[in-house]
Amino acid sequence: MPAIGPDFIALQVRDLEASAAFYTTHLGLDRAPVSPPHAVVFATEPIAFAVREPAVDLDAVDRLGWGVALWLAADDPQRLHDEMAAAGVPILTEPFDGPFGRTFAFADPDGYSVTIHGRG
Repeated sequence: MPAIGPDFIALQVRDLEASAAFYTTHLGLDRAPVSPPHAVVFATEPIAFAVREPAVDLDAVDRLGWGVALWLAADDPQRLHDEMAAAGVPILTEPFDGPFGRTFAFADPDGYSVTIHGRG
């Protein structure tokens, strides 16, 4: 039987609680009622998203997430950008209008590049 598609996405992070707080505070994600040990799962749809303690030595690499493109949908990307920029979150790509609506990218506390886009 072939795989049917992404069903769960997790980022390995250096400080679990700091990263969980970042995604809760700046993106407004809610924690799921249950998470496995050493992880925080958020109540996202249609695919679950989590941050977790690392399974590898994160300090042994020069940058986390090379080659990974993580995009999250938002109802109001411009407002989210403005709030994150005002809070000092590093903005990697300023907002622009593209095929997925208003789009911008930021760096999370571990340096992962995350793109936020509208609904199209």
